[in-house]
Amino acid sequence: MSETGLNLRSFQELQLAFTSHIRNPELHPVPEGIEIRRMQIYARLFYNNIESFLANTFPVTKRIFLDPGWSGLPWRQLAREFIHRHGSESPYFLEISQEFLEFVATHPISIEFPWLLELLHYEWVEMALAVNDTAWPVDGYDPAGSLLGPVLVSPLIWPLTYRYPVQAIGPQHLPELLPPLPTYLVVYRRSDDTVRFMTSNAMTHRLLELLVAGATGEAALTRVGEELNISSHVIREQGEAALLRLRELEILLGAVAGPDGQT
Repeated sequence: MSETGLNLRSFQELQLAFTSHIRNPELHPVPEGIEIRRMQIYARLFYNNIESFLANTFPVTKRIFLDPGWSGLPWRQLAREFIHRHGSESPYFLEISQEFLEFVATHPISIEFPWLLELLHYEWVEMALAVNDTAWPVDGYDPAGSLLGPVLVSPLIWPLTYRYPVQAIGPQHLPELLPPLPTYLVVYRRSDDTVRFMTSNAMTHRLLELLVAGATGEAALTRVGEELNISSHVIREQGEAALLRLRELEILLGAVAGPDGQT
């Protein structure tokens, strides 16, 4: 009769050897008693599934890593290091890309190329908004109402500030110096579920920040004018145009309706 405890330890050891080989077949040998061909299939499927999800989330980053002029780690090596070394905290497949971000943040490559983490984050935001399950508001606001009062900001937007112009980075456009001014962007999802991005500026970024915090359009314009030292005439003209543009893009949805349905 076999001893249950000893059998369990033996099985756990086999599991560990099995998963270690799948995660990094170049380092860990095939466990004894398992056909090499079958293990190769498991290892290939495991790597391809993870790598293909990373490639879909970070297409620009992958193109950079595969470019002949790229001087950092090749894409396959970094993906392999992630699979082998990173202890993921989440069991959800959709959160693999977020785990990859955390892995790169502690990797020497993020110091060698200081724009890389921002590019990865920018690409990740697009995926995160695409799968966000927040419901699109269908009532409680007037799409044609005045934007100078209380306004409804879309719950599916992401105002972002980066040190580097991440939207312009590509294999042939890698930053060499830190730009003197930050890059302001708004990534947003429209009512048709398409994810877009808008290049912004300091005025619009601050205006949107105040609106998200609950300020009325009028109060937000006044505050931005004071903070950025913009004349009341200019902030009124440019600010109202910015509000209309934000509504056109469905970043702002309209004027908040009162208890009686009026705006």
